[in-house]
Order: sequence, then C-alpha cells, then structure tokens
Amino acid sequence: MSLRLGYYPGCSQSGTAAEYDISTRACCRALGMELADVPNWTCCGSTPAHTVDHHLAGALAARNLLQAEKAGLERVVTPCPSCLAALKTADSHLADEAYKAGVEALLGRPAPGPVDCQSTLQALFEHIGPEGVKARVKRPLTGLRVATYYGCILNRPPGLMAFDDPENPVAMDRLLEACGATVVDFPFKTECCGAAFGMPRLDVMQRLSARILDMAESVGADVIAVACPLCQMNLDLRRGQVNAASGRDIRLPVPYFTQLMGLALGLPEAELCLPKLVLPLEPALAAAQQREAAGRAEAQARAAAKAAKNGTPRSEPVCKEDAPCA
Repeated sequence: MSLRLGYYPGCSQSGTAAEYDISTRACCRALGMELADVPNWTCCGSTPAHTVDHHLAGALAARNLLQAEKAGLERVVTPCPSCLAALKTADSHLADEAYKAGVEALLGRPAPGPVDCQSTLQALFEHIGPEGVKARVKRPLTGLRVATYYGCILNRPPGLMAFDDPENPVAMDRLLEACGATVVDFPFKTECCGAAFGMPRLDVMQRLSARILDMAESVGADVIAVACPLCQMNLDLRRGQVNAASGRDIRLPVPYFTQLMGLALGLPEAELCLPKLVLPLEPALAAAQQREAAGRAEAQARAAAKAAKNGTPRSEPVCKEDAPCA
C-alpha cells in the first residue's frame, strides 16, 4: 500500500534546484511513497525572514503548516534543510502562547496545531529503509565511491531535528550503500560550506567549500552526494570560483543523493536531470565501472594462477558480482 505524505517543495526546488525536486518525486514514486503537495504553498522565509523578524519568520512558515492542516496532511516532508528548519522552528515556537499571539496577529487567523515535519531523507530512511530500497535496485552503483555530505543544518540543532546523529549522521550512507555504492569515510560530513555567505562574503564561502572538496578528494571519493540546494550550489555551480581561490582543480561531481538513488532504481534520465550538474557525473560512473572490471579481472587472474599452481584447471570466473554502474 502506498504511503501518503504532505510535500513542501520550497522555492529552490522550484527554480535553481529543480533537479532535486524532480529526482525526489521520482524516487518516492518508485518506492511507493506518495507525495501530496501542500496546496498553495508559499516561501517559508528561510534565513532572510528570521534575521529581520522572528514573528514574521514564524508567520511565513505557519501559513504553510496551516495549508497542510487544512488539506488533512498530518505529516509534511521537504527536501530542503533550510525549509525544514523554518517549518520545525515555527511548529516548536508556536507552543509558546506569547509567540503564538504575535504570529496570529500577522496571519489574521488562528495558528496551526502541531504538524510533524521531516526531511525527505528522514522519510525515505524511516518509511522505506535501506532494505526496502535494496529490494528495488535494478542498476547497483557498484564500485562508486561516495562521500556523503549532509551539511551543517540538516540534523541540527539535535533537539529540534531529532533525527540521526548531529555529528556523524548515517541515514544517507545506509541508503546509498543499499544502492550498491561504497561510502567512504568522510570526516567533513556536517561541516559548513559557507551557505549564504556566498553573496556577502565570497571569500568565506570559497575557503569553507574548498576544505570540503579537498577532503573528499583526499579520501578517494568519486562523487560528493548532497541533500541541500545551497550546499550543492556552492560545491558545484561555484566550483570555478572555489578552485580559482584555492589554486586547485578538483573535478568531483556533486549530485543530489536522490539522483544517485534514481540511477540505482533504474529511473529514466529525464526524471533525474543529470545534465543540470555543472560537473558531469558520467566520468565518475565510467571510472567506477572500469575500476570494478579491473578488480574482477585481477581476482580471476589470481584464482587462475592459484589453480594452475595446484594443478586444478579453472574455467569458471572466481565470482559473479553485481552489474557495475553505468
């Protein structure tokens, strides 16, 4: 039976990060998770709103929670960590009567009751799970070395987000491992990429993003998987600026984790929007495929040499592995 959840796309997913929205919807559909859009949703306010007025930030987010409540959507998921933070913060703060009164004055109507808000990553992990994903994999990402980058707010503050480990999260790791990928040990999983400092302080964004790219390359990653539109923009779209500032030429692609999952699920390319990536994914996939083929050939050669030494001819391959990613 299909699981039905309210879905708040957010502004980025309707514009610069459309590939995140499209691939998220495609993966959820393939995994039996129905997403019902929050009717007439509007901007959550994100960072600009709460830097101006906390009641305004609460009202902007609460309006969307009201829309979900009116539509009978008891649980709302969103791909964007910033949207998630805005929705969960408003939902939490509305328990304070004084704050609630200020928000209701701006809304001109009663504030919504509690609404359960989750990231789509959390929903996929908790409602489908690694085993559910693995059962539906058609083209495993065998050999692809992935650095999972969660960003600094997806699981923080822990008291508010209440999902996964705030310092060493593993949900994305487990889902991509279920897709056949090799998740590398990446110590910068939750470091900040510079976020919105890319506008007022380009130098800050360049320095922080360069550290993340540098670390991912040093641990042998083929790609960096992300779950945040702003992180993806800084690490991919602004790669030229980051490389120029650091004096490096790091070419690691930065797909959304849903794009990688979609590949493993055998979804059509049109539903994954891979051409929207500035750094193309295809070379990394090809390199992983070649590395796996070379590894299998080497293992077979060793087995044949051992068999010959023992005087036992061997005509069959040493093993049959999952089909490599393509």
